[in-house]
Amino acid sequence: MIIHTPYRVCPLGAHIDHQHGVVTGFAIDRGVTLDYEPVTDGSTHLVSVNYAGVADFTMTDGLDREHMWGDFARAAVVALQRNYTLTKGIKGTVSGTLPVGGLSSSASVILSYLQAYCRVNDIHLLRPELVRNALWAENHYIGIGVGKLDPSCEVYCKKDHLLVLDTATDETQLIPVNPAMPDFEIMVLFSGRERSLGGTAYNTRVDECKSAAYACMAFEGMEYGKYQEAFLRDVPYAVYAEHRERLPIPWRRRADHFYGEQKRVRDGIKAWRIGDLAEFGKNMFESGRSSIDLYEVGSAELAALHEIMEETPGVYGGRFSGAGFNGSAVGLVDPLRKEEISVHITERYLKQFPEMKGRFEINFCRTADGVNV
Repeated sequence: MIIHTPYRVCPLGAHIDHQHGVVTGFAIDRGVTLDYEPVTDGSTHLVSVNYAGVADFTMTDGLDREHMWGDFARAAVVALQRNYTLTKGIKGTVSGTLPVGGLSSSASVILSYLQAYCRVNDIHLLRPELVRNALWAENHYIGIGVGKLDPSCEVYCKKDHLLVLDTATDETQLIPVNPAMPDFEIMVLFSGRERSLGGTAYNTRVDECKSAAYACMAFEGMEYGKYQEAFLRDVPYAVYAEHRERLPIPWRRRADHFYGEQKRVRDGIKAWRIGDLAEFGKNMFESGRSSIDLYEVGSAELAALHEIMEETPGVYGGRFSGAGFNGSAVGLVDPLRKEEISVHITERYLKQFPEMKGRFEINFCRTADGVNV
């Protein structure tokens, strides 16, 4: 049996899903493929095309983290075991079609494992349940405070549509490509440095956003509960503006990014509806700049790629992909200019980072459907 789960890109809505913001996304025609068969004794044996080592464990033991790629299969098992009894395991091979970093590969692989374990154990999850289990696996087993964007894109997206997700209400919209919109492809630029959220300041950024929200609620005299339940989405902009100067500078910058990004999402959706790809792309570039200046993420390599994309003819818009700690950048490009875009960006980037020769990659993708549940 084979399961394919697409990667995703987020054109607008960077770093705000964990604060219950409104975000956008595409699934792309690259992703994770799991070729597997059921195992009746409840054991799991997996090999990876992309990484060394094997994942071997059973449903009853061996579920502690080993801090290797097999943890994502364990995460899927532990997530499901909260509500279901698993008696059958799987054995097989997992592979990814693009370098890791910024395309939600972790969510893709967890969703693949969740579907496999469900199928062999005759468990039927609806789409929202699949998203919730994938999110729990990353938040509570892997230990990364990601939001709903990644699994939601990979489950709900539709080819030639922009997904709009309200992460506070889980409401989704699929907005089709306007007939007036010029053709585009999605460019994925792998910087040459893989990303691992567990070793970055990702969780610190989440805490800084929550701290800004919690403090503003307290300053305003708003009712609030647990710190973990504080989100910038629940703080009106007028309240934030009133108390902004009282916040530590890092918290203020994270909140500035949140409110600015929400406006860019709104403006981008309007542009998408009328087929104005240039305006949509302009908001993407501004999102990337805010990620650098206000959210303060990104490596020197990703910052360079952003600057190069901004001045490359044929690139409508672009920004970091994912959390922005190493990994990849993405852009929307004119398909008729792919070759010259690729040559120009490669030459400029490798001139700055010659050590990335042989590791830097440019791939061009199309939008795709989400997982087939």
